[in-house]
This record gives sequence, C-alpha cells and structure tokens, in this order.
Amino acid sequence: MEEPCYTCRRRRIRCDQSQSPCVKCATSGYQCFASRPLRWVEGLAIRGKLRGVSLATKSASPAKKAKSRKESDSSDDSLASASESALSVVRSPESQVTPSEPVISIPPTIGDFAISDLDAVSRYYLDYYNESICGLFIVYDSDRNPLRALMSLALIDRTLLKSVLALAARHRVNRHCSFRDLTVNASSDQMIANSDALRFKYQAIQGIAQALGDAKSRNKDETVASIFLLVFLDLLESGSDRWNVHLEGAKRLLEPSTPDSQAVSRHDSGQTIEDLRNFLASQIYSIETLGGTFVRPKLLSQYDLLGGPQFQETVEQSFLGCPEYLLDAIRYLSARRDTIASSECHDDSTWSYFIEDTISMVDFIQQFDCSVWASSLPYLGTTPPRDTSSLCTLAQSYKIGALIYGKRVLAALTKECLPLEDLLQELLATIESLQNDESLYKCILWPIIIAGLECQRQEQRDSVRTYMESFWEQTKCVNVINASKIIEDRWQRCDGTEPSHWIFSIGHLGRDWLLI
Repeated sequence: MEEPCYTCRRRRIRCDQSQSPCVKCATSGYQCFASRPLRWVEGLAIRGKLRGVSLATKSASPAKKAKSRKESDSSDDSLASASESALSVVRSPESQVTPSEPVISIPPTIGDFAISDLDAVSRYYLDYYNESICGLFIVYDSDRNPLRALMSLALIDRTLLKSVLALAARHRVNRHCSFRDLTVNASSDQMIANSDALRFKYQAIQGIAQALGDAKSRNKDETVASIFLLVFLDLLESGSDRWNVHLEGAKRLLEPSTPDSQAVSRHDSGQTIEDLRNFLASQIYSIETLGGTFVRPKLLSQYDLLGGPQFQETVEQSFLGCPEYLLDAIRYLSARRDTIASSECHDDSTWSYFIEDTISMVDFIQQFDCSVWASSLPYLGTTPPRDTSSLCTLAQSYKIGALIYGKRVLAALTKECLPLEDLLQELLATIESLQNDESLYKCILWPIIIAGLECQRQEQRDSVRTYMESFWEQTKCVNVINASKIIEDRWQRCDGTEPSHWIFSIGHLGRDWLLI
C-alpha cells in the first residue's frame, strides 16, 4: 500500500501498509478498505417521487448463503456449471480455467480486492471451501464459524491458502465417487480436480516444511492452522495418511515455550486469532481423545487442554459436538486400556485401584445428563435457534458409546463377560433417530463404529452398513469407507465369538486409522 488503509485510519491505529488487506485488519477480522467506501442510501432515488422507495430485500449471512447454494447445487455434477460455483468457468483445449463471471459468494468481510490477485482456479476452490467445507467440519454453521474465519488469513499466508484449496479440491473429487467405487473418471473434470487436489496438497506440505525451518514462521498461527487442516484432508483422502503426525505437530506448535511468551502472544493478537487458537486447541483435544480409542496404545501424546487457552464449550465452534465431560471420561478409559496392554507389572492393590476407579468412571458416564448439557450450552446470537432435543440425542449417542467402551475396558480389567446387548440396541436406535438431521449426523461416526464393533446379529449389521453409507453421502469422507471395510473384515474373522477384545485388536491393523 502506498498510503495507510482507511480502516486503520478510522480505528486510529498505525497501518502496517505491507499488503492488501493489511495484516492488522486481517488478524483483527476487519474489512480492509483502501479508501473510504461508498455509502448506499435507502431508496431508488435521492429526490423526486421515488425518494425513500426501495425494493424489499433480505440479507443473508455467509453461512446461510453457503447452505442455500449447497442445496441448489447438489443436483449439478459439472465443475464448469455456473449454478454450482461462484465462478462460471470454461475449459480450453489445454484444460486451463478461464473465468467468465466473478466470484459472488466469498464472505463480504474479505472484500473483492483481497481476492483480486488469485487465479481463477484458486478463486473457484476458495468459493467451494466457503460453500461446502466450512459447514462440513463444524456441528452448526454460523457467522462465527472458525473455519470460515481462516479465509481472510489464507489470503495473507500462501501455505494456509494451499491447505484450504487442497481440502476444497479433494472434496470436489469425492463428490462424484460412490460408496463402493472411488475410481476417478479419467475423461471428466473429476480428473482435473484430482490433479488440483494433489498439487495443492504438495504445495501446502512444502510450505509447511519451509515454515518449520524458519524460527520466525514456525510458531505463526497460520502455520498451525495449515497443519491442522491436513488432518481434515486425511479424513477426505483415507483416514490413515499420517494424520497422527500432523496432529502431534500442531500440538507442539500450540504449546508456548514459556508463560511469558504466551502472555505476549495473546496480548498482541486480535480476537480472530484468539478464537482460532481456542478452536484449534479444543478440536485437537477432541480428535486425539476419540481417535485414540481406535489406535495403538500411546500412539498419541496427551494434550493438556487445561494448560492451554480457556474457552466456553459451544457447538457452533466444534467439529464433533461431543460433550467435554464425556471426552475427559473416554480419555481416562483409554489410559486404563493402555495400562492393561502394557507389559508393566502391577501388584494386586494397584490393580484393585484401577478396577474401582474404572467402575466409578463408568458410573459418572451413566449419570451424565444429556438434556442439561444441551440446554446449558452458550448461545451465539448470530445463529438461528437450535433444536435442544436433537443436541441431547447427539450427546446421548456419545454417552452410550462411551458406556460401551468403558464396560469393555472394565471387563478386560476384571476378566468378566459383561452383557451389553441392551446398550447396543439403545445406541442403534439413537443413531437411527439422527439420520435425517444433516447437521448432526455428520458428527457421529465414532458411535457408529462402536456399534459396528459390537454387532453380532445380521439385522444389526445391516443397520450399521446403512448408517455408514448414509454418512458417506453426507460427508464424502473416505475414512468411513475404510471403516466399513475394517468392520466387515472383523465380522468375517470373529463371527460368533465374543467381541470383547476389540479395544485392543482395533489398533493393530497395520495402519493407524482415524475413525471419527
């Protein structure tokens, strides 16, 4: 910028003038105006008979626009269709993309000038990210969606931008695959989108590697966010492509080297960045807790959420919506499972302590009140009223799944066979009741996996197959396809036998799967 931006002048702060938008506006969540913006007055004319007369219009939030566009686009399979994307694109013989219309659904807080330097392909996928990805990896989409807030940061950080574009491109490829056939059609736009996804992923990983080698860039929040998005990308690709490495890397970068550095960092950051850190910390805790139940013991280090930033639990800024109380309980149960699996010897008194503590933890889970949790969640005023009963059902699915997991751990400690058929039937009924709720059903793969691992009867297994296929149709995450193969294989190998040992065997399948 040759001159300070209008927004910084209006806020009476010093503009860094480094780029457009300036860093201070981007990190604070403000729209960066180079000059004073035009002010539109109400009415069709400023004088005469039409003065004060206006057409009835309703403004829509980015989240609502994204949802409406997603609904209208679901029937169109062409990448170049103007009704599918904010870009109307045409393909030249060399398969290059040339824009014929501008982007129209990028959130207005970013500003048209901010995306003016992007090529047509990047603009297309950034718009696709806004429409299809931001709502996918969050319980309830809203104007406070942290994933949508990443878009403004991506415009000033090339590595983060590539991670965002890789997510969008991979989901775009998966949309035209089926649950039983992931083959990419070589004669369609799907192949071009697949090439885009691979290219963006490669560029993102290269950018992250360079940032980690630079002491100044290593601890940037944009670098942490770039790494974290690779975990979501793994869900779309397979569910077993080094997601644990990405998660561990993001955790280490989020941990401040000293308390003083943490205080300085928080003082200098804007609210947008602070919200982003809170979101990343809470989702890392959730992913490693639930993901840790299906992997090798101690594959993941334990992230100290209490030592990190403090925040209020809210489903508008949550990936899966599992109550934190249940996450803590599941985390404890996994620690007990790892103790059983280890070769370390314990005396009888220590073993009795483990049993008593596990019994208490299972009781705590049983006493958890899902309706109280759902009704006491803080409300973000920018979102429409939530269905408390549906949120209660979501929490109930995790509660029952945690009870089954806890009783399997307890059975391994006591070497007793505990009947769980009633809990399994209750879990299947809970999952069934969420099938028509698009916002919440995409959050319950973990309870579905628990149900699948416990199923013994054919009708139960048929239900789980249906649930997994429905999950694929709503999310297009390939990890559910691999989860289905894992469970089908287990049914064949262990048919008619007691399923009590899955808490140990599920983590020894040759690869580390993220089944959430």
